[in-house]
Amino acid sequence: MENKQVLLTPEGLKKYEEELALYENEKRHNVAERIKVAISFGDISENSEYEDAKNEQAFIEGKIAELKKKLTNVKIIQDNAKDNEVGIGSKVLLEDLEFNEEQEYTIVGSMEADPDSNKISNESPVGKAVLGNKIGMTVKVPTPDGFLEYKILGVMH
Repeated sequence: MENKQVLLTPEGLKKYEEELALYENEKRHNVAERIKVAISFGDISENSEYEDAKNEQAFIEGKIAELKKKLTNVKIIQDNAKDNEVGIGSKVLLEDLEFNEEQEYTIVGSMEADPDSNKISNESPVGKAVLGNKIGMTVKVPTPDGFLEYKILGVMH
């Protein structure tokens, strides 16, 4: 993985710092205890508890390294967009012009994107299309089947 800058909101940074702390403290400690108990069973060459614990330990250490690497390249999103203009960190209310449905999204960095929570990446097709645009504008989003059109109804910073 390259040293790509990771865009996070302050709440996203807090979430990942808490996750790192959980892995470094609680999960790392728990797996060390499991290994200690498994070793006490004797011969580790045919000890499935020991093997499982060592595999979990490798996963935990990998996750810690991954999180640390991402957190060293973090840039906190400062919503510097002007009034009524969509920026990273903005919450935007869109109207799908084909289906006359309203959708609300928060524009975030790719690491924090979570479509189930209506957080979309600034690198996603919709995120790219709305960035820098203002309330009242219509944007076209490319799809494999043509274009979707959205009207920007509101922007909250």
